[in-house]
Amino acid sequence: MNENTTILIVDDEKAIVKMLEMMLKKEGFHAIYTAHTGKDALAILNKNQIDIIILDVMLPDGSGFDFCPKIRELSTAYILFLTARVSDLDVLTGFATGGDDYVTKPFNPLEVAARIKAFLRRNSKVVIQTNEAISKKYDFDRFLLDESAGELFVNGESVPCPTQVYMLLLYLCKHPNIVFSKSALLEAVWGYDNYVDENTVSVHIRRIRERIEEDPSNPRYLLTVRGLGYKLVKGTRL
Repeated sequence: MNENTTILIVDDEKAIVKMLEMMLKKEGFHAIYTAHTGKDALAILNKNQIDIIILDVMLPDGSGFDFCPKIRELSTAYILFLTARVSDLDVLTGFATGGDDYVTKPFNPLEVAARIKAFLRRNSKVVIQTNEAISKKYDFDRFLLDESAGELFVNGESVPCPTQVYMLLLYLCKHPNIVFSKSALLEAVWGYDNYVDENTVSVHIRRIRERIEEDPSNPRYLLTVRGLGYKLVKGTRL
């Protein structure tokens, strides 16, 4: 699995890039691309299929937060931010711009490897379940999630869906009309709850609503159950 995974490291600190590259190769990852600016990263993404992006927030030609939406125009890759910023606002900004996870500097490179492996394990489970479920589709009238194709369709049109957003939506589609707390969703979809706070779920819920709801501020499908969590319902909300 590791040898087929393509990784792009984007950081202007060459020592960090080299350290991450060496560590990832020791962990069995060999298809590794590197860039020291956001511009160079976009050029690589234009020419290559990338599965995972390790993206520094502070780049010489702009913020990683600013580049993330541009990356999302080219790729649905799993994006892991490297950031020295630790405030809730900064973390939420990272998720809101399209990131999937973050590690704060200074960091242990093995933690980065652990995050990547956790993502690959979750993604592998999705692929296995997809192969076992022939043409499994979840139809909610306005939108349809095609598990076998790994695609989201809204009003018949394919809508780009970053990996973590897709995996959260898929989990909810598989368990309609059930209320899940934020902590339960973190454990089920992210696979851990030690490093990421529950705001992660709130941001990804909003990203789902922006895709599937006609009016994200007045959701019909993905509802908030006050004091309990969220649930995905079928049919028209009464």
